[in-house]
Amino acid sequence: MQTKTIAVDGIPMRWLEDGAGDGLPVVMIHGIPTGPALWREVMPRVTGGRCLAWEMVGYGGSMDAGRDRDISVAAQAGYLLDWMDELAIGRAILCGHDLGGGVAQIAAVRRPEACAGLLLTNSICYDSWPIPSVKSMRAMGGALEHVPDGMLKPMLAMFYKRGHDDDEAARAALEAHWPHYHEHDGAAAFVRQMKALNVEDTKAVADRLPTLKVPARVVWGDDDQFQKLAYGERLARDLDAPLRHIPGGKHFTPEDHPDVLAEELNALIAEVHRADEP
Repeated sequence: MQTKTIAVDGIPMRWLEDGAGDGLPVVMIHGIPTGPALWREVMPRVTGGRCLAWEMVGYGGSMDAGRDRDISVAAQAGYLLDWMDELAIGRAILCGHDLGGGVAQIAAVRRPEACAGLLLTNSICYDSWPIPSVKSMRAMGGALEHVPDGMLKPMLAMFYKRGHDDDEAARAALEAHWPHYHEHDGAAAFVRQMKALNVEDTKAVADRLPTLKVPARVVWGDDDQFQKLAYGERLARDLDAPLRHIPGGKHFTPEDHPDVLAEELNALIAEVHRADEP
């Protein structure tokens, strides 16, 4: 896997790409507080497509680009489509987790022809977010911006621990995602991300989801404390998609259950190919 960067309308955009893959592009989108590395164990297991894990503007190694820019979920959908245009990706399977699932929904509604298929896992949707703990931290406002790394890191560690059903995976998540906060503004970057969250972004496209009519799959950790299973069930109904339950699974499914995510992605890729056949 390689980390690549390109400037799109003056914005440096980064992504992680599995150099071994080819075929139909599969664009993976992370959430908060993660980056493209969220998909590091899923990408090598996907056999039928070219995997690109896009980094949202203002997240991961692109945190500096989030200063003085709109980094809302709705804005990220626009950045994603601009990036796809720059790479001449006219059509792709969109795969989103958490905020990234909201980005995928909005991008698919805005430009249905760009979405060959849709996979959502423990994704924000409808009015499911921001979650209470994020609302509480956001209410702290300026005070949280100045929290030193020595306090922010344990806060994020606890967040990962609550969202993983495997303690080792939670520790690995901290190692994968914390360095970006440490290197780029720390708590101030985290506060920027939280302040940009607006539930109206997904509510605005909710009634359009049943009109997408693309092959879709929903994968959900049944014990997620952040995005409740009922929302996954609603997405599955609106998208006319099968719902893959992960019993005992929590929020960060791509890190806890990469085999399940890859299995569903491979099945979706095959379904898209069948649908494309004359």
